[in-house]
Amino acid sequence: MQKNLPAQAAYIKENFQTAQVVEPIKHDNLTIYIATTEIVSFLKFLRDDQNLSFKTLLDVFGADMLGIRSPRFEVIYNLLSYKLNNRITVKVALDDGEKLPTVIPVFSAAGWFEREAFDMYGIEFANHPDLRRILTDYGFEGHPLRKDFPLTGYQEVRYDESQKKVVYEPVKLPQEFRNFDFEMPWEGQKK
Repeated sequence: MQKNLPAQAAYIKENFQTAQVVEPIKHDNLTIYIATTEIVSFLKFLRDDQNLSFKTLLDVFGADMLGIRSPRFEVIYNLLSYKLNNRITVKVALDDGEKLPTVIPVFSAAGWFEREAFDMYGIEFANHPDLRRILTDYGFEGHPLRKDFPLTGYQEVRYDESQKKVVYEPVKLPQEFRNFDFEMPWEGQKK
């Protein structure tokens, strides 16, 4: 099979009936939606099929679709086939609190990517051997890339000279709302 994306899409639909290919193909990339329960078997199919050979997992990341569409989250897998010299994007949509099976048995490189998606979005991966925070502190509250996460966060970190250690405190916003004239900012505040 050559790098003919419509032919690849037809081949994938023919051999994996539950795969939903996004039409039309944009930006020289094939995008496919798959059910959460079939992600492991679908990625095995893409990797092991001699006509496709998507042997390299480039990345796995999450996306928060809050306010755009339901289900809330998407997990996106980007794969590369050296044989076909092209990439494919596989997407899984899931609700908040829904677990997605880990794909570490198919691509061992997925371990750290899945930990990042868990840390940043709160997406849980069932049967992950080491699902813990990777970018934020272990005592961190919430998931910072969710759209409903407050811009200020929940806690602030500072070094306390008297205790000689780093301390966590609830966020305090001591600055009062300023009376700022957005129409004429160069004139300063009116008293």
